[in-house]
Amino acid sequence: MSSDPAATESGHSDAAGPGHEASTLDAQGDSSVVASMLYRKGHEPREIPVSHIARYVEPGEHLIWVGLKSPEPALIEQLGAQLGFSSKAIEEINEIHRRPRVVEYTGLTQIVAITVEVETMRPTFGETQIIIGKGFLVTVRRSAQATHTKLRELLENSPELLDRGSDYVASMLLDLMADRYVAASAKIESGVEAVEKKFLLRGFQDTDVRRVYQYRRDLLRIHVAISPLVEICRRLSRVESNNIDQNCRGYFGEVADRVQRVDELLNSLREALAFAFEASLMIGQSQQTDITKKLASWAAILAVPTAVAGIYGMNFKYMPELSWTFGYPLIMGLTAGACAILYWRFKKNRWL
Repeated sequence: MSSDPAATESGHSDAAGPGHEASTLDAQGDSSVVASMLYRKGHEPREIPVSHIARYVEPGEHLIWVGLKSPEPALIEQLGAQLGFSSKAIEEINEIHRRPRVVEYTGLTQIVAITVEVETMRPTFGETQIIIGKGFLVTVRRSAQATHTKLRELLENSPELLDRGSDYVASMLLDLMADRYVAASAKIESGVEAVEKKFLLRGFQDTDVRRVYQYRRDLLRIHVAISPLVEICRRLSRVESNNIDQNCRGYFGEVADRVQRVDELLNSLREALAFAFEASLMIGQSQQTDITKKLASWAAILAVPTAVAGIYGMNFKYMPELSWTFGYPLIMGLTAGACAILYWRFKKNRWL
């Protein structure tokens, strides 16, 4: 009897029980299973049925990569039964996570990373779980639009990379996510630069202030989503794990450095927006101060004729120069002179 998995697959004749379970798994996995590939040394990659993955798991000889997108819990349970996942691991894989994390189970390591994609200057978040085991790799995507197709094609064209095992492929997946973080941060950075340029040209309007606040809020959300991944990759690069070979730990350290640089860029963009907002407030306060000075200057100038008019409007019988012919021109001249002196002083002090 041949021990080749291909021969086993072509010649299997399961009874009603196992066969029925397998057909159920295939039926449920049609829309959720993005890829189910078997990579063997010296052979071309081939697609295998998810229902018979257990037959192909041979650590050191084969590598199985199963890619799932928004799978049903039943599919995860049956796939876990094929690969020997514990009930706790299956429960965690079925959970929707909002923060990166790494969990060690017997026979597998679960890495949860948050995906970030920016469209129309607004970030959208998803989840990618990477389950590393001896001889297999399972990826679970939820609410993540970008696929792993290009990475899969790259690895298929470089079989020597696939020979390094599932832990190396996992580090490549995290590196791919770091690339997407860089792309997302570049789009956000272009938006921040546009805001700063607009501020330098004409200052901030009400809509611009709202936009600055939204950008800062989005940057904070991205920071919270990706920053824990730095510590996770550091841990994978330093702490001994049954499912990560010592030779592959350095790759996780490189990913940690890349994600940290992206996180630092996001923090610098947040600081730039905060500075722009504070500068706009300072400019606004300066403009208000200038207006206040001008109003105060004109009020002081107009106070002189107002006071003179108020005094001579009291209609007393005996007042200075009422009967003198040149009394009126003199009072008008003095009033105009006082206003001119005040105007000159305010102009000299740059209040007007």
